[in-house]
Amino acid sequence: MSATSKQYDAVIQTCRDLFINKMKDYGSAWRILRLPSLTDQIFIKAQRIRSLQQNTERKVDEGETSEFIGIINYSIMALIQLDKGVVEQPDIDTDEAIALYDEKVAITKQLMMDKNHDYGEAWRDMRVSSLTDLILQKLLRVKQIEDNQGKTIVSEGIDANYQDMINYAVFALIHLEEIVE
Repeated sequence: MSATSKQYDAVIQTCRDLFINKMKDYGSAWRILRLPSLTDQIFIKAQRIRSLQQNTERKVDEGETSEFIGIINYSIMALIQLDKGVVEQPDIDTDEAIALYDEKVAITKQLMMDKNHDYGEAWRDMRVSSLTDLILQKLLRVKQIEDNQGKTIVSEGIDANYQDMINYAVFALIHLEEIVE
């Protein structure tokens, strides 16, 4: 599992670097986004990945990698919004945003390590397309929970679903990197 931990960290570093650069360009404008808006952004990215996986013709020259990175970063933003709430104006600087980002990643990575231990790294035998489908399933669950005003009877909360989406997207990026090597 130490290889998984290193690969996970490398993927997250790429995502984090992009997050930092976008914070420098745009500030924390994303802080105004309500959870359903973030969920919809993630949904658009997951749908595009599925479309890329199913269609041979591409009209936009971007592959799956950038979309999985987007899923990770938007999911981390959603986790931050869950804790801090939505604001009317950007309210945090780059340093605070990065600290919050790192906090959410640490919690999510620990969840991955715990599940990875229990499941025996089963994700390594999964296809990227299956990971995409699992992300879409999680998104549909989150949308249903949002439509129910956050109320669930027996299900895990929205935060656990965002964390799972992050981890599935990291696994997909690890697989895609291994294909290239």
